[in-house]
Amino acid sequence: MKRSTVSMMFLFLLLILAFAVSACEKSSPTAAEQPQAQAETPKQVVKEVSAVPVETVPAELALPKKIEEAAIEKTTETAKTVEKAESGVKMVPLPIELPKPMFVGTPQNLKIPNLEKPLGKPRPPFYAPEGTTNVAAGKAVASSDEEPVIGEIDMITDGDKEASDGSFTELGPFEQNVTVDLGDRYEIYAVLFWHFHKQPRVYFDVVVQVSDDPDFVEGVKTIFNNDIDNSLGFGVGSDMHYVETSEGKLVDAKGQIARYVRLSSNGNNANELNHYIEVEVYGKPVK
Repeated sequence: MKRSTVSMMFLFLLLILAFAVSACEKSSPTAAEQPQAQAETPKQVVKEVSAVPVETVPAELALPKKIEEAAIEKTTETAKTVEKAESGVKMVPLPIELPKPMFVGTPQNLKIPNLEKPLGKPRPPFYAPEGTTNVAAGKAVASSDEEPVIGEIDMITDGDKEASDGSFTELGPFEQNVTVDLGDRYEIYAVLFWHFHKQPRVYFDVVVQVSDDPDFVEGVKTIFNNDIDNSLGFGVGSDMHYVETSEGKLVDAKGQIARYVRLSSNGNNANELNHYIEVEVYGKPVK
């Protein structure tokens, strides 16, 4: 009887122990359920990144190079603008006097490649430093055609910009040029010229260059070129063809310094001849 009682008590203790072990296993979290104790909080990450020396910051955390360069360039341009303002340079509209218009509107049937659309309103004023004048007035002119078909070479700087007969010079066919000698070096801000505006025409391979060399061999700067197929050999031009009007063609010379100004052309859509009514060069003496 005693042995039976002891056996039952031993069996009861084993059951209690087994139940306890099972309860402990259920209450313990699995590996998947356990939180990652080593994971860093967002504040810790920020703190560690900010603590890294500038020279060792990874490329992906550094300021992109293009943005940095753009910021530097913008700062430089701002500094230049401030410097120009502090220098006391006053910009005023050029005192341009236009001739009488000979036609109204622009024909729509001109099949010319690379032709710019008409503005449809007067050209806006062109601003240059105060004191800028037409330094080409009355100056000597040379030409690739020494014996014009009509008119004289010196008429190109005589101040007559009208389109009437007797006001223009007609040069021979194909490539021709005229060169204005300003007599001294000038800071040139604009070149304004009229080929022919009695009727709407488009002149081809119009190139405007400046230089200190009368032969235009050295130190040549091209400020306008609509020779789209390099017919004249000065390079393929990126400027557009345009229709001649009483406003003439105004070219921004961007302050180029030179003594000579050369204008080239290569016929027009009406014939192969080249015409010049007037050339004006707006600048100031080089100090």
